[in-house]
Amino acid sequence: MTQKEKKVRAAAIVAALKEIYPEAICALESGGEPWKLLVMGRLSAQCTDARVNTVCRDLFARFPTAAALAYAPQDEVEAIVRPCGLYRTKAQNIIDACRMLTEDFDGEMPQEMDALLRFPGVGRKIANLLRGDLFGLPAIVADTHCIRLGGRFGLYPAKLRDPVKVEQILTKLIAPEEQNDFCHRLVQFGRDVCTARAPRCHECPLAALCAHQA
Repeated sequence: MTQKEKKVRAAAIVAALKEIYPEAICALESGGEPWKLLVMGRLSAQCTDARVNTVCRDLFARFPTAAALAYAPQDEVEAIVRPCGLYRTKAQNIIDACRMLTEDFDGEMPQEMDALLRFPGVGRKIANLLRGDLFGLPAIVADTHCIRLGGRFGLYPAKLRDPVKVEQILTKLIAPEEQNDFCHRLVQFGRDVCTARAPRCHECPLAALCAHQA
């Protein structure tokens, strides 16, 4: 498939997903608060969004501001986030990130990629989530659903698992104004239909656009 053909297919996939999911909703329930999305994004690594949402209800009830979490006892934070896995590293990261946000940025989330990557535990996936959701900037969040579905759709080799390469490819294929919502819709579609272990190909509304069906 040529690059032009991939762009046409990508545009058709974007349009189809918009019909299925008119509202593109972030699975992490941050309530639109930047520091909470920063924390939840870090906790979501190798953990389900549903579990992160549950854990963070307790975490944010105990530490209701970034400043409060910035100076929280690490052992107490570890105990709360333990269900998310890798709890020692994640607890240290979110404490340090909140302290950096509070002390270095006066509590205001930066939008520049280089600045976001300075936060402990933040890579391009979380940085793009923040840029897209908080600032409405073009952003491909190359999470597990995005990587899997893009490959199945035939937008790049299905075996490709490098999130940076996936981000670079999809950035060129998806219209800038569609990128952030597209990634949210992929998460929803990846849970409802195109699951990792048992994709429901026989009832997939995007089957005609999917290389996995060929």
